[in-house]
Amino acid sequence: MAQKMAREFVKKTGCSKKALVLALEGDLGGGKTTFLQGFARGLKIKEKILSPTFVIMKKFKIRVDSCSDSCRFVYFYHIDCYRIKNPKEILNLGWKEITNNPQNIVAVEWADKIRKILPKKKIIIKFKFVNKNTRRLTTYF
Repeated sequence: MAQKMAREFVKKTGCSKKALVLALEGDLGGGKTTFLQGFARGLKIKEKILSPTFVIMKKFKIRVDSCSDSCRFVYFYHIDCYRIKNPKEILNLGWKEITNNPQNIVAVEWADKIRKILPKKKIIIKFKFVNKNTRRLTTYF
């Protein structure tokens, strides 16, 4: 499912002057990292995707053949804001440069913690527990 969503998000965004930002929100264990693992596979990223809770951010190269011929994305940034106390902490990681670059896809776990600095144009994905093995994802464009 996440791989298919990755392809659909990339198609829907078309040309933009800024990065594609995915803002993931939900409870601990809600499936955010699992979703991003499938999303990264959909972009044909070979590296193992783990939640960067302690390093906060990881950067991955997107394979050129992962999207259509018109794919403009070069890098996938995985950011985990679980330990963030103040949204301004993210600014020190080059947040503005990263989100202003149209060659980037930026996925932010615990995005509600940095809501004040998220770009206006983003895709919000909310994760809700249905039961032990099932989650409901709601997407807002």
